[in-house]
Amino acid sequence: MPTPLQPARKILAHNDLLKARAEARAAGQRVVHCHGCFDIVHPGHIRHLKFARSLGDRLLVSISGDTGISKGNGRPLIPQELRAENLAELDCVDWVYIEPRPTAAELLAEVQPDVYIKGREYEFNADPRFCAEREAVETAGGRVVFSSGDVVFSSTALIAAMETSADPFHHRLTQLLTRPDMQPDRLLETMTGIRGKRIVIVGEVICDTYIFCDRPDIAHESPVMTLRPVDRRSFDGGAAVIARHAAALGARPVLVTALPKTPEADALRQNLTSEGIEVISVTIPSRLPEKQRYLIGSQKVMKVDLIEPLVLDTAGAEALLTATTRAVGQGTDAAIIADFGLGLFSPRLITRLCEVLRPQTGVLAGDVSGKRHCLRAMRHLDLACPSESEVRAAYSLHSDALPSVAWKLLHETRAKAAIVTMGAEGLVAFEPLPDAGRVDTKQDPFRSRVRGEHVPALAPHAIDPLGCGDSLITTATLALAAGASLTPAAFLGSVAAAVHAQRLGNPPLEPSELRRTLLRLAGARLAYAGTEVKPFSTTSRQAS
Repeated sequence: MPTPLQPARKILAHNDLLKARAEARAAGQRVVHCHGCFDIVHPGHIRHLKFARSLGDRLLVSISGDTGISKGNGRPLIPQELRAENLAELDCVDWVYIEPRPTAAELLAEVQPDVYIKGREYEFNADPRFCAEREAVETAGGRVVFSSGDVVFSSTALIAAMETSADPFHHRLTQLLTRPDMQPDRLLETMTGIRGKRIVIVGEVICDTYIFCDRPDIAHESPVMTLRPVDRRSFDGGAAVIARHAAALGARPVLVTALPKTPEADALRQNLTSEGIEVISVTIPSRLPEKQRYLIGSQKVMKVDLIEPLVLDTAGAEALLTATTRAVGQGTDAAIIADFGLGLFSPRLITRLCEVLRPQTGVLAGDVSGKRHCLRAMRHLDLACPSESEVRAAYSLHSDALPSVAWKLLHETRAKAAIVTMGAEGLVAFEPLPDAGRVDTKQDPFRSRVRGEHVPALAPHAIDPLGCGDSLITTATLALAAGASLTPAAFLGSVAAAVHAQRLGNPPLEPSELRRTLLRLAGARLAYAGTEVKPFSTTSRQAS
């Protein structure tokens, strides 16, 4: 009996397939051949393939390449490489081949299988393509056998059913990816356009420390958990990681922040400078803010904030404004004000920063985090990026419809757009309608003043949500600066957040992983972005 092959070795190139066929013929083995799309491998396919395998010694399954499938918009659902991998995992399948030509007729003439298996529905089929395949098999001395029709499934019908009855997140993702401005080449072009863009980031820096502990225990003196640290890793977080994301994407970031005169702050500055980030800072008397997270495996069990309020006096505020003016120079492509609620910014200082940045900035964005942020003080932004809970809390609108809350933000701050994140439910990108200012809500209370585009969560099960918002606003802001409209920018930001969510810690983005995830989404419309858990970045630094 032939020795079974490993799945990866079953997928053959053309020359290897013909060689394997010749060896099987020399060994007196009967080769059975099946051909199809195999977009979704369903129970009918399994019975079909098992029946085929029972008629010979080797089973070859060839699949139509992506360019050779014409079953309607969006087909194939699964790209050819993944379809081949699925079939190679089946024990009854010996060889898998991706056929780039329109039909299997030429391949059948080359392989000359002993048996060619087709479904029962082809028995009386006069389709010229099947007739050509049948002639190729029988001319070479093979025979065509029709498999049983006792269990009938249709991939096309299953896919159509999923398109109409699938969960709303998948259906929405499918809608997005059919838009002309959401095609892979357009999105990849936007990512390429980010390179070289100058971006100024103004905000607090944070040291994000992960302390890994062994198995927890219960203390003898009282029923409290005991943890024993065994490893520690630290990351440059807050506005610093936004700058690192921008540098990783190929932009030219300038970080304006407040730093103490300590060895830890000097190490942070040196680390950022080595990555091509210009750092302009004002001096503060307090220590570098640190947030410690204690983990057992990948599960966080406790967080400790080692933060002294960053309070700037009048002179310090003026120094920060001067530093921002210096950073923006004669103009910059983009700027982000990142308020992490540590006390560095007052509402008045935020508004004055917007006044400094707005005339000299192509795309001005604002990000907030925590409970003490100054979202309502940000003015004339191109993009505001709060979470749903943050924007609701800012306006004390906890039960109003989200579009109404978004309009309140856009109208009060005079922002052009807002991306409101909603955790596992994704995000909504809002922008005011052209006639929003003329809507009389008293006469038409249900008339919306905003247009909202929902982008579903591309990684609904996050390994670590820390820093997802930072990666989102960095990517979305730079995408806008590269010429993208709001929805593609929000989508690229969501892809970045999804990739970041699958890694422990707060390392900078990896552009290659963004591109792979983007192409995976575009090529396999059934799959959300899924990436493996990444180890800590080699650029992360040990905590002192």
